[in-house]
Amino acid sequence: MPLLLTSARLARTAALLCLAFPLAAQRATSTKPPEDERTRALRATLAQEGYVTPPADIAALVMAPRHLNVSLANASPDRTKYIKEQTNGAPTVAQMGRPHVYYAGLQVDPKANRSRQLSTRGATGLQVVDVMTGATTTLSAPQGALVSGAVWSPEGTRIAYLASFDVATYAYVADVATGRSMQVSRTPLLATAVTSLVWTADGTRLVAVLIPANRPPMPAAPAVATGPQVRLWTEPGKKAPERMWWSLLEEPWQADQLAWHVTGQLALLNVKTRAVQKIGVPAMISSVDASPDADFFRVTTLDTPFSYVVPWQSFAQREVLWDATGKELAEVSTRGIRYAGDTAQTPGVKKGLAWMPAGAGLYFIGSDSAARGDSTDASSGAPRVAPAGGAAGRAGGATGGRAERIVQWLPPFGATDVKVLYQHTGPITSAVMTEDATTAFIATTTSGAGALFAVTFAEPTTRMTILRQRGWTPGFVGGGRGGAGAGGGGGGRGGADDSTFYNNPGLMMTRRSARGAEVAVVSPTGSVYLRGTQYARDYLLAPPRDFLDEIVIADGRKSRKYEAPTDVAESLVGIVDAAATSVVVTRESPTQVPDSYRRQGTILTQLTTNVDRTPTFTALVRRRVTVTRADGITFVVKVTLPAGYREGTRLPAMFWFYPYEYTDQAGYDRTLRTENVNRFPSSGARSMEFLATQGYAVANFDPPIIGDAGKMNDNYISDLRMNLYAVIEALDKAAIIDRDRLGIGGHSYGGFSTANALAHTPFFKAGIAGDGMYNRTLTPTGFQSERRDLWDGQKMYLEMSPMLYADKIQGALLLYHSMEDQNVGTNITSSIRMMQALRSEGKVSALFMYPYEDHGPVARENLLDQWGRWTAWLDLYVKNAQPKPIGAR
Repeated sequence: MPLLLTSARLARTAALLCLAFPLAAQRATSTKPPEDERTRALRATLAQEGYVTPPADIAALVMAPRHLNVSLANASPDRTKYIKEQTNGAPTVAQMGRPHVYYAGLQVDPKANRSRQLSTRGATGLQVVDVMTGATTTLSAPQGALVSGAVWSPEGTRIAYLASFDVATYAYVADVATGRSMQVSRTPLLATAVTSLVWTADGTRLVAVLIPANRPPMPAAPAVATGPQVRLWTEPGKKAPERMWWSLLEEPWQADQLAWHVTGQLALLNVKTRAVQKIGVPAMISSVDASPDADFFRVTTLDTPFSYVVPWQSFAQREVLWDATGKELAEVSTRGIRYAGDTAQTPGVKKGLAWMPAGAGLYFIGSDSAARGDSTDASSGAPRVAPAGGAAGRAGGATGGRAERIVQWLPPFGATDVKVLYQHTGPITSAVMTEDATTAFIATTTSGAGALFAVTFAEPTTRMTILRQRGWTPGFVGGGRGGAGAGGGGGGRGGADDSTFYNNPGLMMTRRSARGAEVAVVSPTGSVYLRGTQYARDYLLAPPRDFLDEIVIADGRKSRKYEAPTDVAESLVGIVDAAATSVVVTRESPTQVPDSYRRQGTILTQLTTNVDRTPTFTALVRRRVTVTRADGITFVVKVTLPAGYREGTRLPAMFWFYPYEYTDQAGYDRTLRTENVNRFPSSGARSMEFLATQGYAVANFDPPIIGDAGKMNDNYISDLRMNLYAVIEALDKAAIIDRDRLGIGGHSYGGFSTANALAHTPFFKAGIAGDGMYNRTLTPTGFQSERRDLWDGQKMYLEMSPMLYADKIQGALLLYHSMEDQNVGTNITSSIRMMQALRSEGKVSALFMYPYEDHGPVARENLLDQWGRWTAWLDLYVKNAQPKPIGAR
């Protein structure tokens, strides 16, 4: 329920929850031998209701200033400079506890009229790095503000950004040459739904959404309820299996408040005079995209009525075109409320709609109304495409399927204001133009083969094939609006088949033009570039390597411009010049912290000076152990041991895990292929490997759950047992662990699985389960990769619910949960009810709930408290666990 959440209210709630589950009550009902001072101190830490702190070496790792290390990603239009942001690190509880409101998933800081994230996260300063010289220029930032959304001006001499102060957010512009910043907007921005600025192509103005003039007061909640909450579903047979959203609208007055918080004034801000040109009247704007000359605007607005069962992103919306007065010229698309299970395409959607990089209007990929093979849409007036010269052989002709075309939509954007620039013979996956809009690069997939070819609009019947390959999905990657994904090469959890994965030629590079469009990177000699990552079957001996290939547009000749070395992990960030004679890369190794460099051949110019912020973590001993289950399935366990570990020393151990589902061994194996053993050992504030500094062996792994497609979880419990037993046997055989002193834990689905491990195996003395779901009947419409609902898979849902086996749990179970957890599958109610079940069964247990946090703590005090309780729990119940009696199993 989107209520105002204040520090005092949440503190009272947390105190009441602690009182509801006092550990002292459990201790009073059992007889225990006398305790030493250390044990009493550990119990006191767990029982304390204020914030606690962990051991000093853990605290140093948690609070290490990782944010002082930076990477380069935001390049200037000419690619010779990069923005370097100095972030503020972990926020404090005071920052997280600023009053905030939830409206169907939209988090609002009502005091400052902005997204809550702008109040808790951001940069405290900006610098500009010259990649040609390595010189760094510091830009002045306003005192007391968090900086976000930095964006280059078209000519690359200025940077616009949002400055978020205590009560308002304003637009600022910094001059790169002088380093000085100037406030551009006198009126505060409305930064709730729209949290970025856009330059006009001439660099004189910024597009922004402002708080409306003469804004009425926010609609108030009624002092007394005006009626019952009403929910209706009057469409028999229409299924909408929604996930269990944490934040939804519940009352009509909340819908009124949401509308008030997102109703803003679209405006142009003159960066020199600070004059404001209002565009139309205030509207519920969720996104805006201005034409380069700012004569027209693509505006997406929320539409009423709102919904009580889906988050705000799924509310009804309209996308329209406005002129500079705010007059609506055309409707681009309209969409009703989007419920789960809705698969129909939104009527009228123009695929890939974007402003022309040169010339007037927009362009998009249009479709014929029916499959046409090699024919053309007569109604469009498009010429019939006849393959010419050798181009057709290289491109390959599409046969069958829906014929598509590239269409220019001209002002004033009427139904007939269209011009067909190119007519294809089949479907078009995606397309991008050159900066002068004379040539298009088109990606297609036909009969399992991907093709990338170029056509000039002056001679659209001639295709120049850049590359054609079976199993390849061509596309584009770069820094323009709508740029696609990463550099190609497949990967991920599951990934593509072997032939595609190991032979992926990458994606074609694009850049952001001075007019703000995504355009192709074309060399002075008429070539384009494909970037990607080359993977090897033996990824441990031959780690992944980034590459950049140059392909001549005219004849398809390919040559390699860049390939990462083999002795370090080197990632391609971007090219510096259009001829790709030098590139920006990030380099790291197991002993070298990641840093950015300009590479020109073998010459490296260092651009950042990062340092190892956690040397005690880096010094830990690391092992990679392959484990084999009783059924022959293998998986990898990453073991972290104390620095200076002596072979054969058996240690208390903590298993930290997160199961995934697969149909076979090959499915699991595909998830390992992107591992790069040359990377620096990185950590976050909640890395469980920190426990190695306390004398633990930490085993981190993703055990496979394997079964028939769609029914993998039928084997969840049996595979869970096999996986855990296999890990214990392997690490016991290696003389690494003391199998009588084992703990287990995980976060989210790992927390859920931790409770199941304690319920269905006898191996562990204690568990730590975070932000989990312990009763699967509370996620009745599916979870993780499980697509059966409760009614189709009832037996499985019940067997996988550890709360239903609370009486079988062995080992002391610590639960933790974030009090504002918005994850769809882990409502906080689950942890509260699980704690109640554990207490009712006399199980040693605890529940710690962290205020202001979403799906895992980020505030400094909450992080330190979490580690203080984790270490106390494990020291008490694992490290100092009483040995089993002789002969006991």
